[in-house]
Amino acid sequence: MGMTMTQKILAAAAGLETVEAGQLIEAQLNVILGNDITTPVAINEFNKAGFTSVCDPSTINIVLDHFVPAKDIKSAQMCKQCREFAHQYDIEHFFDVGKMGIEHALLPEQGIVTAGDCIIGADSHTCTYGAVGAFSTGVGSTDMAAAMATGKTWFKVPSAIKVELTGSLRPWVSGKDVILHLIGLIGVDGALYKSLEFTGEGVASLDMDDRLTICNMAIEAGAKNGIFPVDLKCSTYLTGRSQRAWKIYKADEDAEYEQTITIDLSTLESTVSYPHLPENTHPASEGKDIRIDQVVIGSCTNGRLGDMEAAYKVLKGRKIADGIRGIIIPGTMEIYKECIKRGYTEAFLDAGCVVSTPTCGPCLGGYMGILAEGERCVSTTNRNFVGRMGHVKSEVYLASPETAAASAIAGCIVDPREYFEE
Repeated sequence: MGMTMTQKILAAAAGLETVEAGQLIEAQLNVILGNDITTPVAINEFNKAGFTSVCDPSTINIVLDHFVPAKDIKSAQMCKQCREFAHQYDIEHFFDVGKMGIEHALLPEQGIVTAGDCIIGADSHTCTYGAVGAFSTGVGSTDMAAAMATGKTWFKVPSAIKVELTGSLRPWVSGKDVILHLIGLIGVDGALYKSLEFTGEGVASLDMDDRLTICNMAIEAGAKNGIFPVDLKCSTYLTGRSQRAWKIYKADEDAEYEQTITIDLSTLESTVSYPHLPENTHPASEGKDIRIDQVVIGSCTNGRLGDMEAAYKVLKGRKIADGIRGIIIPGTMEIYKECIKRGYTEAFLDAGCVVSTPTCGPCLGGYMGILAEGERCVSTTNRNFVGRMGHVKSEVYLASPETAAASAIAGCIVDPREYFEE
C-alpha cells in the first residue's frame, strides 16, 4: 500500500523506507517553535531535566507574540526568561518587540519553514505550515523541551482524509470560508488525529494566504495536521524566500485514505461560525439580526497581507458603524509596513478602526480587545469557545476578513458581497 504526502515526510524524518498509519516513530526535526507563553514552561522543563545544551540553535525558534509589548508584570517576566535563554544558547531565530510577528505568519514569511520539513511547535496552530508542503503539528511544552535538547520527537503516524477541491472561489469568498465550511461538514472532531490532505484541480486557484489559513485551522477539526501539495504557486512562494533547500513529496497513487470529501469552491458562500464551536456554521447572509460590538481582523489565521488587502477593499472610503470597535492587527512588522506603504493603514484609521502592532492578544482573551459581559465580536481568529475572548457571557463569531470588515460597517453580521470592491 502506498503512502500519503504526510506519511512520506514522516518516513523520511524517521529514516525509514515506509511507515503506516498507527505506527510509532522517532523523527528528526527541522524546526522547533515556541512562543512567550509556552517557551517559559519548556525552559523550566529543560532545566529540570538537567539539559545543558541545545541540539542545534538554528532549528529552534522563539517568537514573542502573545502578550508583547508586555501587558503586565507576569508577561514581562515570561518574556525576560525567553530572552535570557535565547542569549544563553545563541538561538538564531529569536523574535522580540520591533522585529517579531505572529509566529505562524512570521515563519513562512521569513522562509524559516519550507517544503518537506518536519516541524513541531508548542502552539496548536503550528499545523499552519502544511500550506508550504511541510508536516507540522502542535505539541506540549514538555515535548518542546525534549526536542530542544535532542532535535527529535516521537509521533504516531496519522491516517488521512482526502479533501478534493474543485472549481474556484468567488472574489468575496476566501480560504477562511473554505475551512469553516469543512469544519461545519465534519465537526470539531471529524478529523481527530488524522491528516487532512488537500488535493484536486481547485488547489491551483487558492493563493498561499488561503492555504495558510486553511491549514491553520486544521486543528479545529481535530486534525493532527493539514497539508497542500507543492505546486507552481507554492514553489514560486518559496523561491527566494526559503532559507534552506526544500524537498517535494507527493502522495502515491495507491495511498490509503479513510474517506474522501469533495468541495466545489465555486459554490461556497461567505460563512460564519456562531458560538461556541467552530463547527456551528451558518451563511453570513443569515446574520443581519445579530448586532455586534466589536470586530477583530488579524491573528495567525487571518493577519497576512492578503487579509489586510481584503479588509481594505471593504473599508476604503467607508466608516464603521457607531458603537463598533474595529481592531486591525497586521501579522508581522513587514506586513505592517506594507500596509502603510499601500495606504491600507490610513484607510483603516479613516474608517474608525485602530491598528495594532502584531500580537495574538485578543484571540485568546489576552489584551487589545477583551469582551465584556453580553458583548459580541466578529473575529477572523480561529476559536470561539466560551470565554475565549473575555467574559464567559460574551460571544465570538468566526468569519473571513471580508465578512468581518463588512459587518463592522453594518453593525451586524452581513454577507460581504455588497461591500466588496474588486
